[in-house]
Amino acid sequence: MLVPLAYLGLRAFEADSATLVDLVFRPRNLQLLINTLSLAAGVVALTTLMAFPLAWLVTRTDIRFRKTLTILGVIPLAVPGYVMAYALIGLGGNYGVLAQLTGLQLPRLQGYWGATLALSLYTFPYLFLNLRAALAGLDGNLEESARSLGYTQGEIFRRVTLPHLMPALMAGWLVITLYVLGDFGAVALMRYEAFSYAIYTQYSGAFDRVYAAWLALMLLALAACFVMLDSLVVKRKLARIGTGVARPMTPQPLGRARFLAWPYLVALFTASIGLPVMILAYWLLLAPPDLSFFARVPGTLLRSAGAALPAALLAAAFALPVAFLTVRYRSPFATLVERSAYIGYAIPPLALALAMVFFSLRTAPFLYQTLAMLIITWAMASLALALGPIRSALLQTRPSMEEAAHSLGHGPISTFIHVIFPRLRRGILAGVVLVFVLCMKELPITFLLAPTGYTTLAVTVFTRTSEGMLAEAAPFAAAIVVFSSLSVGLLLTKEGK
Repeated sequence: MLVPLAYLGLRAFEADSATLVDLVFRPRNLQLLINTLSLAAGVVALTTLMAFPLAWLVTRTDIRFRKTLTILGVIPLAVPGYVMAYALIGLGGNYGVLAQLTGLQLPRLQGYWGATLALSLYTFPYLFLNLRAALAGLDGNLEESARSLGYTQGEIFRRVTLPHLMPALMAGWLVITLYVLGDFGAVALMRYEAFSYAIYTQYSGAFDRVYAAWLALMLLALAACFVMLDSLVVKRKLARIGTGVARPMTPQPLGRARFLAWPYLVALFTASIGLPVMILAYWLLLAPPDLSFFARVPGTLLRSAGAALPAALLAAAFALPVAFLTVRYRSPFATLVERSAYIGYAIPPLALALAMVFFSLRTAPFLYQTLAMLIITWAMASLALALGPIRSALLQTRPSMEEAAHSLGHGPISTFIHVIFPRLRRGILAGVVLVFVLCMKELPITFLLAPTGYTTLAVTVFTRTSEGMLAEAAPFAAAIVVFSSLSVGLLLTKEGK
């Protein structure tokens, strides 16, 4: 994790003092800061409105088809952000899909609101998975005890339920915020100038590495502020204490509220799943590509999954000891390790990829342009995604259970397998799903670190889309959506067993 920081530091201080002063105090930097903070705040607010009701409905109510709704709530992660942004752009305008199919012409959605909506539609599952795991792990006795003490339903939610959801909320908000800070595909298509887009243009256009490094350092400092805020808020231990056995929550009957719940669900899934699927279908039907493109899809899909799955497992393996260290053995060193876990996710992917290129060329040339380098960098960049759900699950696990296992003669490995792992399973699976789907559609790191001739679905979709070959890109984009959706559904099905 120190390699990207060293790279950015070296690049940032290459210029003379006069140039450095000019770079740091440019008026443009303040505008970039305002734009980035506004975008992050808008996305966090909108994703909360999307994810919280959905998580509550599938875990705390008797709504029908809860397993199906859960899978649908995660499928948007399979849609690349640049495809979501392009779908929103292609919907409106004089030549948009809506105008072509219905004759109705709507203004093209771009700028701040376009970027906010595009980012929210494909990042709200990050918060949904965290909230779902936290709600499913709550002890039903807590609310029952509060109810017996005369608390109203609103007081129970505010004083009992919500505090236990704060680790999941903060973990989800932090991951989404860091994702927004590092994304460049959606903001570039929406023509909204944030820090990430400015860094991308400096690298790809002017290729001013000094100014780009300073922008990356500013963005990293901004991300560090959010990480520190998370550490200040999530300090309370939330594990259940006392005797007795924890019991699951009793589903609440929706009653007439179902007439509000189903329109909300239909609107959410239509926007997050139906819209990109409709655009992909339109591309395929408008100008069917040559069949040779379809023949290339299976091989490209296997290459993508063959790298994404090891990266997801590696990230989860890294996240487990970090979570144990920070939750069970609090110390300044543990806090430093936890904060370091978010560095790879906070650094803009393009800067991280260039840093790894620099590292491999200077110190480990045998790793340069190898699949191992790509997998390691993916795991570094997505470690925060795996850490959030695992940490939330561990915070809800009583330390006394481990102590009891040790007193009965179980060693550390036996205690982990028989006592800890079953209670962390939801969090681990959630982390693996998040990282796997992210790697399946990851773009800038793959561009720079993939071996020569090693093309993934994401790279193929982006290159063909950027060249205006929308019909040719459709089969590969559809493969990302279908394969990732099936993988998510399979993992969620195994989780419920």
